[in-house]
Amino acid sequence: MTLTSARKQLSRVVMAGMLVVSAMISVPAFAQEVAPDHLALARKYVDLTDQSAIYEVTLVQTGIETMRTLIGQNPEMLDEIDTAVGKVLEQYKGKKGELLDQFARVYALNFSPEELQQIVAFYESPVGIKLATSNAEVNQDLQRVMGVFENNTKTEFFAKVRAELKAQGIEL
Repeated sequence: MTLTSARKQLSRVVMAGMLVVSAMISVPAFAQEVAPDHLALARKYVDLTDQSAIYEVTLVQTGIETMRTLIGQNPEMLDEIDTAVGKVLEQYKGKKGELLDQFARVYALNFSPEELQQIVAFYESPVGIKLATSNAEVNQDLQRVMGVFENNTKTEFFAKVRAELKAQGIEL
């Protein structure tokens, strides 16, 4: 994975993380009991849609950031830092399920078993599979479109506000 693609994935990771954090803020709702079959259905949905490997991307990005910081402070220790980061990353192997279980819990609290069954059925269909596998690429394209829109709108909006002020006899 390139650094650029890791950064792009990071934005999706941050958004997903914000979803989890916002769900956790609502502690009474988050503490509710969820039937095991309901939770299993939610987890199936999470597994079907985890095409961007959110856990792995987060770990890679965290490893890169840690290496940059430590190598910036100790450039002569490149090999040692690289080895240490690798060892710590190994400690996180096999823990992806814990994060995905938390995601599943959020979905189970927000969707009934019947709704989740319909969602899972969709994501198991050919068009659902296509959506899940192309979502990361589509989201990147949408982010580019949104970036152009924001840049154009900021420039245009600023010019229109200045024109409005000028029409009122105010020069800035």
